Amino acid sequence: MNINDFYAQEGEKPLDNLVTDGGFCGIFRTIGCVGDSLSSGELESMSEDGVRGYHDYFDYSWGQYMARMAGFKAYNFSRGGMTAKEYMESFAEANGFWDPSLACQGYIIALGCNDLYGRRYPVGSTDDICREDYTKNKDSFAGDFAAIIQRLKEISPKARFFLVTLPRAGETGINKELADAQAELMNSLAEFFEFTYVIDLRKYGPEYDEKFKKNFYLGGHLNASGYLLTARMFTSYIDYIIRHNPDDFKQLGFVGTPFHYHGEKW
Repeated sequence: MNINDFYAQEGEKPLDNLVTDGGFCGIFRTIGCVGDSLSSGELESMSEDGVRGYHDYFDYSWGQYMARMAGFKAYNFSRGGMTAKEYMESFAEANGFWDPSLACQGYIIALGCNDLYGRRYPVGSTDDICREDYTKNKDSFAGDFAAIIQRLKEISPKARFFLVTLPRAGETGINKELADAQAELMNSLAEFFEFTYVIDLRKYGPEYDEKFKKNFYLGGHLNASGYLLTARMFTSYIDYIIRHNPDDFKQLGFVGTPFHYHGEKW
């Protein structure tokens, strides 16, 4: 073996080395997947008379593909059409997702499509966050998204968070501005919160162009192969983050326990 393959490589970009076995993402035992239809393995059907149906099949979600690859337990804290606002105001509470028994070592949060493209919520910024009390966050996508992180940190204080940017899909006009703003916000939140990182598909992921959609879409959503590809991108990106920030993950095994190793970074 070449041990250098497991170290950070100079000049390496996050998706230069795609792993198929989960890579170092496998150090997690539990990961919660917070998101909308694309986090839920939603498959789109169409009847003979053109009526479309939308079906959340969690087994096809990127979270469950990741779990099977890397060997951890994944929780789908998601549903088609989800927004950060609805998640905080009703959905998570109604489904018991704040229950401490569901606390995870890591969370992947992928929201923004419905908030920004559909509902046109104001994007906001980290200025909208009340660090001491998330209930005082301002009414914006940033305020609601940050509140999700803040509430989850109450349940799992040392969890690691991975925030997903919207991929490049040929957006123009206001949608491009909103997608760029979402990516900028995700990077700002990663600086604002401890142990928070960005899976920046907008910068490093593939273009979701006509050829990509021919292979990996079914209607307006991903197909089974598309969700598997997304899972490989996410596990590879997290593997990259761990290899490039080893001190941040040395004590990952103690997350959710009363123990830690004094003298090392939590």
